[in-house]
Amino acid sequence: MEILERNDPCWCGSGKKYKKCHGAFDEKLKMYESRGILIPSHKIIKNQTQIEKIRKSAEINVAILDYVADHIKAGITTQEIDRWVTEITEKAGAVPAPLHYEGYPKSVCTSVNEQVCHGIPSEDVVLKDGDIINVDVSTILDGYFSDSSRMFCIGEVSEEKRRLVQVTKECVEKGLEQVRPWGFLGDMSQAVYDHAHANGYSVVREIGGHGVGLEFHEDPWVGYIGKAGTGMLLVPGMIFTIEPMINMGGHEIFIDDSDGWTVYTEDGLPSAQWEIMVLVTETGAEVLSW
Repeated sequence: MEILERNDPCWCGSGKKYKKCHGAFDEKLKMYESRGILIPSHKIIKNQTQIEKIRKSAEINVAILDYVADHIKAGITTQEIDRWVTEITEKAGAVPAPLHYEGYPKSVCTSVNEQVCHGIPSEDVVLKDGDIINVDVSTILDGYFSDSSRMFCIGEVSEEKRRLVQVTKECVEKGLEQVRPWGFLGDMSQAVYDHAHANGYSVVREIGGHGVGLEFHEDPWVGYIGKAGTGMLLVPGMIFTIEPMINMGGHEIFIDDSDGWTVYTEDGLPSAQWEIMVLVTETGAEVLSW
């Protein structure tokens, strides 16, 4: 933690004196740290100016997913979804965050049925009646990042798949209920895990959520097998995603060797994921992108 004098400008960039801004906040953090609790670094705590800029990015992200929701149907290719995302993002003066990220070739991730995440859009993948698909959109506006995804049921979907999609959404909602200032990341994680398992599903362990806003992926890493009362302390100004991947079968997964990106369930059974981007506030949580 940066050491500041009481009358120094606050580390958050507010322009206020440290003693009038985050002085008491840091004392509280130190108290938790002295008890062996993992605390967030200053660099992942956003100030109000940054939060407003991230909100603007998130507005575009939400608008893109709204467009997808209105137009997705059987017969379109996942490459067509990529084209929508690219055009809407660029028209808004923004940039698709996935494009060229660590070599990823497209503007969006489209994961169908047994694909867990990071599916690459293709002219060869035509959506058909009965498919479920996750569309994961991430946006950069003026250097600020947003990230969220939704599940879509194409045409007449089996009751088993529809239930998986619904329960996964409920997992996110139950996790969100546990996000509060001076709580713990594990509070959210256990709520997600318990609801998934109570409904007979498994939770992917190797891939999780992440901090976001100033970078595409920041601390903390957000898993969904943690226990309540453990994990990083949640404080106002933190922004992270809640995006559990819930499998109908076992939790085991593998990455497609042919493209190096697409993640599949090991047993070939369907997987679902919803993703929201959450700001920890002074009184609870605000969903910025969904």
